[in-house]
Amino acid sequence: MSTHSGIHRFPAIPACMAGPSNPDGPSGPSSPSEPAGPSNPSGMPDGGRDTEILIEDEVREPRMFRVLLHNDDYTTMEFVVSILVEVFRRTPDEATRIMLAVHEKGVGECGVYTAEVAETKVALVHARARREGYPLRCTLEEV
Repeated sequence: MSTHSGIHRFPAIPACMAGPSNPDGPSGPSSPSEPAGPSNPSGMPDGGRDTEILIEDEVREPRMFRVLLHNDDYTTMEFVVSILVEVFRRTPDEATRIMLAVHEKGVGECGVYTAEVAETKVALVHARARREGYPLRCTLEEV
């Protein structure tokens, strides 16, 4: 699994909200490092300028899932091919090859997708199969 680093920029916390930073302690003298006045109207050590903090985030690839069709004794080969073409966007030749794998091996891989796409395709297959009266079973497994 590959990772990418991204840099996000967030504004710095103003000194007045950052908490005590007085090296003499809470009871010692406190004075800003820059005097308040025309050149520093805010009285803040950084003069009220926006500073930035760089934070690196690790971006991960999404988890991938294999969608599988399972053989049964009732669903027609033609219906399985139509599901593969319409739901999984397979060519008729690819769909026929996958359908034969389902028929001969008991299971066939329709494709590999992100979790949300895989779940949606499984739901579409089940809805179409039930509407047409077939017990076709479709599952997903993490790659």
